[in-house]
Amino acid sequence: MVGAKSVLDLIALIILLLFGWMVSYTNRGAADPVWTAIQERGALRVGVDPGFRPFAIERDGQLTGYDIDLAAELARRLNLRVEFVPLAYDALYDALSMRQVDLLAAALPLAPEQGWRARFSTPYLNAGQVLVVRRDGPLDPARPQLAGRAVGVALGSDADTYARGLSHRDPSIVVRSAFETPAEALAALNRGEVDAVITDAVTALAAMPAYPRLTIAAEALTFDPYVLAVPVEAYRLHSEVNRVLEAMRAEGVFAQLNERWFRPDTVFQIRK
Repeated sequence: MVGAKSVLDLIALIILLLFGWMVSYTNRGAADPVWTAIQERGALRVGVDPGFRPFAIERDGQLTGYDIDLAAELARRLNLRVEFVPLAYDALYDALSMRQVDLLAAALPLAPEQGWRARFSTPYLNAGQVLVVRRDGPLDPARPQLAGRAVGVALGSDADTYARGLSHRDPSIVVRSAFETPAEALAALNRGEVDAVITDAVTALAAMPAYPRLTIAAEALTFDPYVLAVPVEAYRLHSEVNRVLEAMRAEGVFAQLNERWFRPDTVFQIRK
């Protein structure tokens, strides 16, 4: 019995020592191979999708855009260089899982189905549908009531589908979908031809500088978060990315990025 107890005590001691070693190993970051490689390299490799305005724009071999600025600031705060790797959109997750890049910044919608090979950051932008109204119009931006109002949407858009759902529940809401683009619907709102417009947040934000009398209602209608993605094994990088994003959010960095990149000339050409 004494011998058996001694063996059990020895096994317990070994397990305890192994656990302590694993904790120490993890705390040093060595258990995250992606983070370790980044530290050794001194650079964060970021996969981007050039051509999706205004998130990534390639001109004369140079990349600019919302996601480019975001990734560059993220790397700076992590004391790393940033290396951008242009990729086709359908190749992003393959490149991530094959360790060709450390992080994806490409206006990525949250994709739970990719969870087997990627971890996602906290959202940095809600690109869902929003309601745009006139500051001097009949609707209160804080609590807009659409009953009996005319709502403009681009024909066949997600906004069109959403508005028709509203109208189905309240037939007094008139959906006007004779607009080919959200820009045309917003121009009509500015002229007072409709009472509100439903469109995606990026388009709405881009319209604000051109139409000072327009404003986005207080609450988004739908949630379509854009996130950053890292390899599924990159738990330490994931934690660091979220920490930095939270600091950037608190310091108003995202508001500055919105102001810089969501403009008519970077998103679309508004026809007044």
